[in-house]
Amino acid sequence: MATSVAWPRGFASLLGFAPLSLMRCVTDSGIEVPVVTTEQMRKIDRIAVDETGPNLFQMMENAGRNLALQAMEVLGAKWNRASMIVLAGGGGNGGGGICAARHLANRGLDVTLCLSEPHRLGPVVEFQRKIFDSTQGREIRITDLHRQTPDLIVDALIGYGLASAPAGLTAELIQWANHSGAPILALDVPSGIDSTTGHTPGDFIVARWTMTLALPKSGLVPDKTGDLVLADIGIPRATFERAGAPHASPFDNRFRVPLIRHETLIGFGSGQCGAE
Repeated sequence: MATSVAWPRGFASLLGFAPLSLMRCVTDSGIEVPVVTTEQMRKIDRIAVDETGPNLFQMMENAGRNLALQAMEVLGAKWNRASMIVLAGGGGNGGGGICAARHLANRGLDVTLCLSEPHRLGPVVEFQRKIFDSTQGREIRITDLHRQTPDLIVDALIGYGLASAPAGLTAELIQWANHSGAPILALDVPSGIDSTTGHTPGDFIVARWTMTLALPKSGLVPDKTGDLVLADIGIPRATFERAGAPHASPFDNRFRVPLIRHETLIGFGSGQCGAE
């Protein structure tokens, strides 16, 4: 029997809104996991960075290590003979992707990094890039992608920070990835998908797998995000409690757990998250 964890009814009203639909997520061991909107996840991240820890670099490292492990898992027995391209943006999602690229390069994979905004990286992301430069991995420009035939593509372009339809080089990278023929593993949220609603205002990554961070997002609808895995990035229980989202850890002795999703239409004001 699944363990049911109730999503606090006051959390949505605390942030000034309530969801129109409810996606319920249960781990493979039957533990219910709260589902959050973009703004709810921003609140959790802010409390972590400003009050409780871990800091941004620590969360990025945890995300990147888990992403590297997930990439090796989906590649299966050929992981150490595979070639991989990591598409990374200039924000925190991109930093997690670059960190994963470093871990994979350190383990002998043929890893190529392509940045959507190489001259507009945040300071922590730029530091991740500096570390990657000391590995056997290589960085290429978007104009060199047509020569690449990877076994796997990692999408770390946008994450939950989508504000409008992807444009410029980000849109070009999404289009290239979707037409490459290689399977795509997305970090947190497939780029181009609204992490609250699941809407796609423009080009979006068609992912075979999505590894989401800390808590699943309400926009990770099954028909757009592939198989869903939840990764632990080290946020402590007190952080979730301060955000109004207390819950039991779903990870037991693991750092990544598969999630099963159930989507139900609801009205305003409902906040229950239960198991079927």
